Amino acid sequence: MNQPPAYTAHHPRWYRTRVSTYWWSRKWAYFRFIVRELSSISVAYFVVLTLMQLHALRQGAEVYAEFQEWLRRPLLITLNVISLFFVLYHAITWFNLAPKAIAARYRGKRIPDVLITASNYAAWLAVSGGLVWLLAGG
Repeated sequence: MNQPPAYTAHHPRWYRTRVSTYWWSRKWAYFRFIVRELSSISVAYFVVLTLMQLHALRQGAEVYAEFQEWLRRPLLITLNVISLFFVLYHAITWFNLAPKAIAARYRGKRIPDVLITASNYAAWLAVSGGLVWLLAGG
């Protein structure tokens, strides 16, 4: 009943090459692209972990202490270190990609790519420094 339409001169079959599931592993640029896209999972993981931490904090000191104890498990420490590596990779590749994604102009001239990239890194450094100062009791 659900048969494909028959071949006619007016309906040719198009040639489609088979593409491997691992097409991205054959070229370094494609591999980096796929790893960057997959690193979004680590970003999402840290968002969920932060929300869980805020939830535990709202529940009170005892629940928060249990949550902190849970975070000290070796498996979670390992997962957090690996996720941190991927989040840093994600951020660095985004900062390097930003000049291609942002067509910023000033007085009719395009802002140089290095200026856009450098300003991203400077902002990252300033925010990180501010957080370290704040957490250190500044």
